[in-house]
Amino acid sequence: MEPAANDTDPARIDTCRARDILDRIGDKWSVYVISLLGDGPRRFTDLLRTIDGVSQRMLTVTLRGLERDGIVTRKVYAVVPPRVDYDLTPTGHTLLATVRQLVEWADDHTGDIDAARARYDARPAPSFE
Repeated sequence: MEPAANDTDPARIDTCRARDILDRIGDKWSVYVISLLGDGPRRFTDLLRTIDGVSQRMLTVTLRGLERDGIVTRKVYAVVPPRVDYDLTPTGHTLLATVRQLVEWADDHTGDIDAARARYDARPAPSFE
C-alpha cells in the first residue's frame, strides 16, 4: 500500500500550484485581457469599453491578479487626468498564442455550443425514481 499524499508531498504541492495558476489565467476576464493586450499596451478605460460585460471592479481585480503573477505590467503616467497603461510581460507573451487559440475556438464553435445547449435543454427532465 502506498502512503497517503500529504501537504508536504512535492507532487501534490506542484498540482495545487498549477491549479492556482490555471485559476488565474483561465478565468473569462483574464483570457480576454491577455488576448487584447497581445496587440500592445492598452489603457484601463479602453479595456473596460472593449470587454463586454466586465465591471470596473472585476477588471481592476483581474488586472491586479495578472500583474501580481507577472503576466501584465502597469505603467502610471503623472498627467491630468491620470493615465494608466497595461501591457503583457515577456511571460504574458508566452501565454498569448494559447489564449488566442482558446478565444478563436470559442468564436468558431459558438453555433455548435448553442445547438448542443438547445438540444440538452429540450430533453425531458430526468426521473429520480
